[in-house]
Amino acid sequence: MIVCATIVDGAITREAEGRAIGTVLESLEQLVATGLNGATVRFEGVVRAIETSPDGSARDLAALDYTTYDPMAHRELEALARDVAQTHALGALVTVHSRGHVAVGAISFVLIIVSAHRAQSLRAMSEFIDRLKQDVPIWKQPVWKSSASAPLV
Repeated sequence: MIVCATIVDGAITREAEGRAIGTVLESLEQLVATGLNGATVRFEGVVRAIETSPDGSARDLAALDYTTYDPMAHRELEALARDVAQTHALGALVTVHSRGHVAVGAISFVLIIVSAHRAQSLRAMSEFIDRLKQDVPIWKQPVWKSSASAPLV
């Protein structure tokens, strides 16, 4: 089982992803090539242009600023990745999350899952994202296009 969880500064570009998990991506290719895993799921979280403000209205967003409580955030992210991978008997679970400023249209989160079957990967993906939002100390602060910033609730 391959498990990798990391946090990078700024948006997750192809270059940033390569620096963070490049050697792991090679291992994923080898894992898939064995023929034992029939599903590879990749999820990318992209910063939307419109976000709901605390008063419930839709507002134009310029970016999100992500704050992490380090080193706890990294430990919790790794523990979550390992737990979900074991629970769902995955071949691999690899994740990268942003810290810092991420502009609208940029990627702030990547999750790659390899498993024997599609349903297994999709269940694991959904569980991982739900638990990430609940359990890992990573917070987002909107940067509004106009007026002062207000925290998301």
